[in-house]
Amino acid sequence: MNVGLTVAGLAVAAYLIGGIPFGLLAGWTRGIDVRRAGSGNIGATNVSRLLGRGYGVAVFVLDVLKGLLPTLAAGRALAGPVGEAEVSEPVRYLCWLLIGAACVLGHNYPLYLGFRGGKGVSTSLGVALGIYPLLTWAGVLAFAVWGVVLAISRYVSLASVAAGLAFPVGFAVVARWQGRSVVGELWPLLVFSVLLAVMVVIRHRANLARLRAGTEARIGSSRARPPSDTRS
Repeated sequence: MNVGLTVAGLAVAAYLIGGIPFGLLAGWTRGIDVRRAGSGNIGATNVSRLLGRGYGVAVFVLDVLKGLLPTLAAGRALAGPVGEAEVSEPVRYLCWLLIGAACVLGHNYPLYLGFRGGKGVSTSLGVALGIYPLLTWAGVLAFAVWGVVLAISRYVSLASVAAGLAFPVGFAVVARWQGRSVVGELWPLLVFSVLLAVMVVIRHRANLARLRAGTEARIGSSRARPPSDTRS
């Protein structure tokens, strides 16, 4: 099997796995369609508000794992020669990232839900953690930023945007720490980290508008909003 077929097969599998709507499935166990309650969000935040913190944590972990596990499997498949072909480091990273990106696209645009999914923050974290060590440590740093901003502001959306913007910065810091140039053989990782940050901001544009208007709900708030395009 050649490199193209291997990557295409892994990407399709990653997309299908990434599209599993764990938040929706969690709601169904309690007879609730999370798309029609609270914020209309299929992610962990809305699930936590509707079903309780335990459900929210479980959905968060599962959404991370559906990015992490396919990415780890892709890394193993691409670790040596693919078929009879030797793959250069930039091409290997590019193929690896394409498979990881398929996980995120599956979460954001799932086939099972008419291509209407979440914002991909948790799944993107899983993908980052699976590309060791450069994106793993960048992902850890971004998650730390998310936790600090959330603790201070109590806005999940603001914390997610801050973490997304911190991710390419974290990658550049880790690469520099290892004495490597982000514009050399690591350019696919640089492009991925920047595109991921842009995606997070774009997918949170409605939340950012509410933050400016002072109407965004804080975590722990009992204020409910009608369902809207606020998936995460």
